Amino acid sequence: MAVALQTVPAEARSEPTVPAAAAAAAAAATAATAPGGSHTVVTWGASADRMGDGVAGRGYRMVVHTSVAGGELRIRLSNAFGDRPVTFDSVYAGVQKEGATLVPRSNRRLTFGGGRTITVPAGATAYSDPLTGALPAATNLVVSIHSPDAAGPATGHGLAMQTSYATQGDHTSEESGTAWTDTVGAWYYLDAVTVRTGADTGAVVALGDSITDGWASTTDQNRRWPDYLARRLQRAGTAVRGVANEGISGNKVLADGAGQSALRRLQRDVLSQPGVRTVFLFEGVNDIKAHSGVTAQDLIAGYREIVDRAHAAGKCVVGATVGPFEGWSEWDPAGEAVRVEVNQFIRDSGEFDGVTDFDHILRSPYDQERMLPFFDSGDHLHPNDKGMQAMADAVDLAGLDCGR
Repeated sequence: MAVALQTVPAEARSEPTVPAAAAAAAAAATAATAPGGSHTVVTWGASADRMGDGVAGRGYRMVVHTSVAGGELRIRLSNAFGDRPVTFDSVYAGVQKEGATLVPRSNRRLTFGGGRTITVPAGATAYSDPLTGALPAATNLVVSIHSPDAAGPATGHGLAMQTSYATQGDHTSEESGTAWTDTVGAWYYLDAVTVRTGADTGAVVALGDSITDGWASTTDQNRRWPDYLARRLQRAGTAVRGVANEGISGNKVLADGAGQSALRRLQRDVLSQPGVRTVFLFEGVNDIKAHSGVTAQDLIAGYREIVDRAHAAGKCVVGATVGPFEGWSEWDPAGEAVRVEVNQFIRDSGEFDGVTDFDHILRSPYDQERMLPFFDSGDHLHPNDKGMQAMADAVDLAGLDCGR
């Protein structure tokens, strides 16, 4: 995707371009400059959590995959879990060529309030200034950051299912990958990327656990179910085109543990994202299998709070049923009874603006408490790539925009 983040005219570039992607990005960028005809939409997101201690002088080169095309790229840096300010003195955005190497002339400095340096207070986030140029959909965008003083709890996302890179010292401006010798499977401090696009274009945020996070899908191939959904939305040309994956492995609706609970992180990870039309809620299995005494009514109360808060913010909410997991070590008949009752509520209560029945899609017709072997990654809880695709294919695209 050599067209992304370029200011050099196309005829002067030697790198190959993808005409369809270029046209889409150009159209989005044109819409973004039309008076009254544009707004900001999230094109990539990852939920924040505590990531151990930050390292002074460390640089990260992070690969993220965009969903909706647009112009005026901005990134959001997060110090949500820090206990002290953290300074970023050099931040760049480019396009991946291979590994840590960038497409020539794609790497460009990001500024913050016109300056090259930003200090983010503990518990806060900060957006960059807009970057001119068009960013196509389905681009492997590379954000490189360096902090001279990182220390204390770092903020990031631990299960990226994507190879990124790290180094000591500031090599953010370099398009060569030579200095980026350490590979990492997490994203650090970066939790959102936005673009400016047509005012009729929106996004969906997937609020979930490890299944949404992509555990058991193929690393570096963007085969999480929200990735497959993003590709469907681009092909369909619907109004909802942006997809932000706000899954956290092990996450629960009601209790903190692997990340803050869905209830506690709803505002930061979901409702604060720009251009969101719909919240896609697919959580609950970790509450059920934890044997903590959570009842179906407890979970239903949690779902209702999420729906009420999302509706109050003007968002649609699609609920997804909890998939089968017999064969997983924590499965038992009592938990299965809770799952069945919760799924009946999701299907029949009418409190959601739409419902996607992942349970029906994933379960075996011969044993409805178990996942269909064809979709099973082998642990009986997490779908494989085929299962991820089947989940995305089950989503009613028109139902992602309820018109609130």
